[in-house]
Amino acid sequence: MKIALDPYMLRRVPLLELPGLVASLGYEYIEMSPRDDFLPFFVHPRVDNAGVAAFKRELAAAGVSIASVLPLYRWSGPSEEARQAAVRYWKRAIEITVDLGVDVMNSEFNGRPSHPDESEAQFWRSLEELLPIFEREGVRLVLEPHPDDFVEDGIAGVNLVRGINSPNVTFLYCAPHTFHQGGDLAAVLRHAGPLLTQVHIADSFDHRGSSGLRYIVNPPGSTARVHQHLDIGQGEVDWDLFFATLAEVGFDGIATVCVFAWEERAEDSARYNLSQVNQYLRKSVG
Repeated sequence: MKIALDPYMLRRVPLLELPGLVASLGYEYIEMSPRDDFLPFFVHPRVDNAGVAAFKRELAAAGVSIASVLPLYRWSGPSEEARQAAVRYWKRAIEITVDLGVDVMNSEFNGRPSHPDESEAQFWRSLEELLPIFEREGVRLVLEPHPDDFVEDGIAGVNLVRGINSPNVTFLYCAPHTFHQGGDLAAVLRHAGPLLTQVHIADSFDHRGSSGLRYIVNPPGSTARVHQHLDIGQGEVDWDLFFATLAEVGFDGIATVCVFAWEERAEDSARYNLSQVNQYLRKSVG
């Protein structure tokens, strides 16, 4: 298993200093999430070929590898113009990933839950253009349902990935989204089976608790989705069950610590969660 760090809380660290810092925190792998000087959210990549080459040199010097590259684009939204732009951005992001020597990319379904049929049609239209590129370049695409995507439920997300019917497309389970995916993490992990190649690790509270009043959002009836990416143990994810089920299904993929809640103590958070992951892994193996 590759234990990676999503360095989003460290995004203000200069890109070429990031590998050394990640190594000092005890990680051997990075899941390269959006940052303004690399792959920003929802717009064209900013890093050029010289920047990619320099970043590769710093990664090698630090003894750190990129486990996965995470772009986020509006490739399933109802706007055809936005979808076409997203496909262009995806193509450049794939080039960058290949140039880095990385063969895994992960992302979200995107789209709108209020327009699921139209969003899914746009998703398939984008895949028709992009899937041949992923397959030609030997890059695996790992997809997750996300709160406020056109697919939010975990079982439905697995079924959609299965329907793509490509060995280059697999499923990512995001633990802090457990309560938006139906709440039964073991059922989703087991349903995914061999399609499960990546997990995101952070804690969250069950927003459905207290008769739906765990969080009070105004105005009442708002469609806003609320969740957190907390340190392990600060929320309500059942970590014993999570790691036991990973062992049960034989998971041996990428496990990314992706806590976003504590920028004021980002380095301590990264160290703490790596220690917790290793403790749970020892317990589940034992």
